[in-house]
Amino acid sequence: MSPTPNSTPKKILVLGATSGIAEATCRIWASQGASLFLVGRNAEKLAAVAQDLKTRGATYVETAVADLDDTEKHPELLAHAINSLTGMDVAYLAHGILGDQAEAERDFNTAAQILHTNFVAPVSLLTWLANYCVQRQLGTLAVISSVAGDRGRKSNYVYGSSKAGLSAFLGGLRNRIDREGVTVLSIKPGPTRTAMTAGMPKSEKFADPNAVAESIVKAIAAKKDSLYVPFQWQPIMFIIRNIPERVFKKLNL
Repeated sequence: MSPTPNSTPKKILVLGATSGIAEATCRIWASQGASLFLVGRNAEKLAAVAQDLKTRGATYVETAVADLDDTEKHPELLAHAINSLTGMDVAYLAHGILGDQAEAERDFNTAAQILHTNFVAPVSLLTWLANYCVQRQLGTLAVISSVAGDRGRKSNYVYGSSKAGLSAFLGGLRNRIDREGVTVLSIKPGPTRTAMTAGMPKSEKFADPNAVAESIVKAIAAKKDSLYVPFQWQPIMFIIRNIPERVFKKLNL
């Protein structure tokens, strides 16, 4: 994908940079010459991703190893990242876990961890980042949620509820700060072939992360509010959301 003068972001903060979708997205930005600050938990993998992005043409790449579940350290981490970039055009949040639904049904602590990682921690990050962007009246907050958040299903309702909360938060945040010149993009991927989904049945048929990443890059450049990716998930989820509850509760989804 070739860069365009006005739409290509220059300074990008990536939170959860070692996730499959985030890494694929960063490869596109690197080829466009972007400056990137990468945050991830695995130091070895983060270093490998950073080196790859430099090779692909990124103008600047810096990293920080951090546990994003530790909300108390968010202000210091984010301030350091933005100072390193000398500003920020885009914050891209790809932090999250699928979790173990069966274990979460048995143990509240497991459920609470999924909710914390997928909802509480992003809310902490986004609150700080939104206030930073509002002060400057510019910037894009692009956040990976999920189609799973559109309706609770027996197979993944703990994960789905964490993403439903995140999507609702993004909608309210967008309503508050869009008028301040800040874009909030809610990204809702369907099942995608990544390390997180590798053990799931029929995962070989899931969406290609490179294609998903290309759609995300285009949506950010276009300052869109929401993105279902691949696109067919938008009509699919419209149908699923509108199935009557008396019917839906009998389905094995």
